[in-house]
Amino acid sequence: MIKIGIINVSDRASKGIYEDIPGKAIVETMGEYLTSSWEKVYAVIPDEQDQLEATMKKMADEDGCCLIVTSGGTGPAPRDVTPEATEAVCYKMMPGFGELMRQTSLQYVPTAILSRQTAGIRNQTLIINLPGKPRAIRQCLDAVFPAVPYCIDLIGGPFLECDESVIKPFRPKSS
Repeated sequence: MIKIGIINVSDRASKGIYEDIPGKAIVETMGEYLTSSWEKVYAVIPDEQDQLEATMKKMADEDGCCLIVTSGGTGPAPRDVTPEATEAVCYKMMPGFGELMRQTSLQYVPTAILSRQTAGIRNQTLIINLPGKPRAIRQCLDAVFPAVPYCIDLIGGPFLECDESVIKPFRPKSS
C-alpha cells in the first residue's frame, strides 16, 4: 500500500483551538490527484522542531511513507521551524520545489517572498513543506505535483498513478 504522510504544523490546531483545515485540504487534494490506492499517515503537531523532526523520521523510516507533505511553519515568525526540521532530517535538499512554490504564490500575494517552503529527500521519502492556508496549499501543490511521481520513481519509491484530467505528472518517455 502506498503511504503518504500529512503533517499540519500548528500550535493552535494541535491544541484543538481550531479545526485542522490545512491537513484536510492536503488529504482532499491527494484524493483528487491520485488514482493509485493510498493510505494517509496523519499528524497534527505544535510548532516544535524536535517533535516535527521525530514525526517526519517516524513517517519515513517506520511507517514507510514515500511522500510527506507538511503545512504551516514556513514563515519568518520565531516559531516557524518547519524548513529547519526538514533540513535536519533530509539527506538531499530539493530547492526547486520552494522556488516554484514561491514563484506561483507571488501571482496571488506579494508576501509570498516571506515564505520559506522547501523540499528534501530522506532515503526513499520526498518531504515537501507547504504554506498553511488551504488556498495556497492547492496552488502550490498544483504547481509542483507534476514532478512528484517521477521524483519518487527516482528515489526508489512506488509508482504513483494520477487522474490526468486533474493533474498530469511528467515522466520522461524513457522512464
